[in-house]
Amino acid sequence: MVVASVLMAPGWVSAQDTAAGTLTVTASVESSIAMTFENDAAGVAMTGAGTNAATMALGTISAYETVSTPGVTRTAAAADFTVSSPFGVKVIKANTLSASYTLAAALGSLDATNTWKINAVTLTASSQVLGALYTYGSAVSHTMSLTVPFSASTGAISKVLNFTATAN
Repeated sequence: MVVASVLMAPGWVSAQDTAAGTLTVTASVESSIAMTFENDAAGVAMTGAGTNAATMALGTISAYETVSTPGVTRTAAAADFTVSSPFGVKVIKANTLSASYTLAAALGSLDATNTWKINAVTLTASSQVLGALYTYGSAVSHTMSLTVPFSASTGAISKVLNFTATAN
C-alpha cells in the first residue's frame, strides 16, 4: 500500500514583496602625499617616529659635561656649542605623476638666543628650502643642529620645527 500526501500551501502564503533601486556613486580622485619622521640608526630615538608629529628629546646638554642621550653629538667652539642628531623624513605619494618633492622647514616661532639648523640651512620663522629633488618612498636622512651660545641662560629649550613637503 502506497500512501501519498499532498501538501497544500494556504492561500495567504505567496512571494515576498520586493522593490528595486539604483544608487549612483561619484567621486573625484585627488593626488596626495604624506610625510612621516623616521628614526635614524645613528640618531636619537624619537617619540612618535613613523608619524607626522614626532619629538626629538636631546636630554640634558652642555658645553663640557657628558651628553648621555644616545645619538646626540656635540662640538664646542670658542663662544658656543652645538648638539645635533640625524633623523629621517619619509614622503609617500598616491595618484600623482610627480617624481620628486621639495622639502622646506621653518621654526614655529623665532629664537633670539639659539641657532637651529637642518643640514646646513639656518632656520627662521619663514620657510627655508632644504632640497628640491627628493624621491618618494624611503626615508631621507637629515641632521638637526642646535647651537647654544655660552652666554645663554640655563634652563629648558623647546622649539617646534615645521616641515612642508611639496610635490614637484
